Amino acid sequence: MQRKVAIIHDWLNGMRGGEKVLEALLEIFPDADIFTLFLKTEKISPAIKAHRIFPSSLNKYGFIRKHYKHFLPLFPAAIEEFDLKDYEIVISISHCVAKGIIPYPGALHIAYINSPMRYAWDQYHAYFGKTGGLKKFFIKQQISRLRTWDVAGSARVDYFAANSRFIQQRIWRYYHRESTVIHPPVDTEHFQPGANPTKDYFLTVSALAPYKKNDLLVEAFNQSSDRLIIVGKGPEEKKLKRAAGKNIEFKKDVSREELVKLYQDAAAFVYAGVEDFGIVFVEAQACGIPVVAYKKGGVLDIVNEDSGILFQHQTPADLLEAIKKIKKSDFNPSFIRQNSLQFSRQHFKQNFKIYFEEIIEKVKQEKS
Repeated sequence: MQRKVAIIHDWLNGMRGGEKVLEALLEIFPDADIFTLFLKTEKISPAIKAHRIFPSSLNKYGFIRKHYKHFLPLFPAAIEEFDLKDYEIVISISHCVAKGIIPYPGALHIAYINSPMRYAWDQYHAYFGKTGGLKKFFIKQQISRLRTWDVAGSARVDYFAANSRFIQQRIWRYYHRESTVIHPPVDTEHFQPGANPTKDYFLTVSALAPYKKNDLLVEAFNQSSDRLIIVGKGPEEKKLKRAAGKNIEFKKDVSREELVKLYQDAAAFVYAGVEDFGIVFVEAQACGIPVVAYKKGGVLDIVNEDSGILFQHQTPADLLEAIKKIKKSDFNPSFIRQNSLQFSRQHFKQNFKIYFEEIIEKVKQEKS
């Protein structure tokens, strides 16, 4: 008899990296049902919409759904409300509260962690550092409760998988749990090298948020004659545009086809922040261009000495020195492309299947 599978996702209101993981898992478990806090069906792919999706009670309220990030303290109770008694296997894809689901006794729970809850742990100051007064006091109390709940919720997980070695380390630091690294799927078939690239600019693709460190890129390129194209949008857009020199261009809402072309014609992809994994690094390499990035986070799993240059300190001087080196280097686009293929969708599915089958076999042996 086939086992019933439930897949838990924090929220479904777009198609980013976590949703690509969900799509791939749905190919492995085609009869799975989906549970999520919030659902915007017009924002998700047909492959996801084809499944039964159960949103939480919070999804009923338009105001909460629209401003969901302001209702973080309500998320733990909402994720715990789902009744999973009919499911023998529960797989959570979590960067917030999904792993805190309560499986039915005897069910197997595997948590695929894109990140431990950023707001509560290492990104707390990035999200709330500038908050003051009574609001700051309230947030500190709520975040403290969330940390306690988050650690307690980790005990409901039987097996952890991490999307990078960086996340594996954080799972151990915050939950004291072992995990297996399974890199997320990247659409390496869509992102391909171009013919006769112009290589007359540098490129970054990023949300324009403080922790992404785009201000460092702007500061560095203001000291350079090289062109920089920044693709993305976010709360820092106006601030960054005001600070940027004439050699820095901003683009947002580009199509997938336009994005591929931007990657293909770039001299290199540049990045100054810390990513949990970094799908953009893989997309750039799939297009055959080298990466210049800060030497911390998921990039260490992706970029090697033959596919880019990693700089030691988050300073304009270090970044500019790395760019100077990349301009003098002769990277092989074919090798860079080949390096990206280890992160393909097919590789993810193969690796997760092996991981899952090993767990099932281990569970069988423990019960026999």
